[in-house]
Amino acid sequence: MIQMTLIQIDNYGPWTVTPRPRNESDLQILQAELFADLQRQIAMKKGLVFYTRFDNLLAITNGLNEEDHLRIQRSIRNRYPITISMGVGAAKTPHEAQKLATLALQTKGGAQSSEREEILAVDSLVEDEKDFVQVAHIDINSCTERLTDIESAFDTNFMVNKAQHYLMTKLIKKGSLIFFIGGDNFMAPCNGLSEEDIEVILKEIDDEIGIALKAGIGRGTNAEDAAYMADIGLEEIRDCNNSKWTHVIEKEY
Repeated sequence: MIQMTLIQIDNYGPWTVTPRPRNESDLQILQAELFADLQRQIAMKKGLVFYTRFDNLLAITNGLNEEDHLRIQRSIRNRYPITISMGVGAAKTPHEAQKLATLALQTKGGAQSSEREEILAVDSLVEDEKDFVQVAHIDINSCTERLTDIESAFDTNFMVNKAQHYLMTKLIKKGSLIFFIGGDNFMAPCNGLSEEDIEVILKEIDDEIGIALKAGIGRGTNAEDAAYMADIGLEEIRDCNNSKWTHVIEKEY
């Protein structure tokens, strides 16, 4: 079972234009600092945060209980001009878990409701003995040589976004998620997928748009361990000159 937390800034849209529109640079700084802050706090419990639209973020939170979530909310309230609400859900696949988390929060009021503030809506939490996180660290083969050092910066970014779009389209059908994590790298929470399932998706994308990908796949009881195992798996593929599509490593406890 994987546990996902939706983090949503309360009443953010109206706040950005009250009493008048705020400087865009200040809003971008707030969003970036909030993301870094949440990442730091959730990582202390071996979770992992991904930005989606910045006013909304998703996190793998196996290992975090209700009090952990409440503590983070209090910390943000004490140091920022905004508050955050959270929804928490657990399921066999990441997509289903984030859906449960989202529905739990939606029942407590709209994202731009001035009456909804610092809500913690828990649909379900993972029991310790059922904690299981599988993530794939996906990387574009030879991106520096084929794109970064040849194409313009924006055109390279376009191709990276194109790869993400195709990955997202295929993975969501399998109950998995995908997030851009910098450079030419993506991370996919993918409980429920086999190594063969992931390899098929990577081969399909290579055939369809000519972008070759590889994936280290990590398994553990929390996001930090699973992501680290995925990183090691990816390095082993690189050491083999990208001769493999995927490589799985499971954390031993």
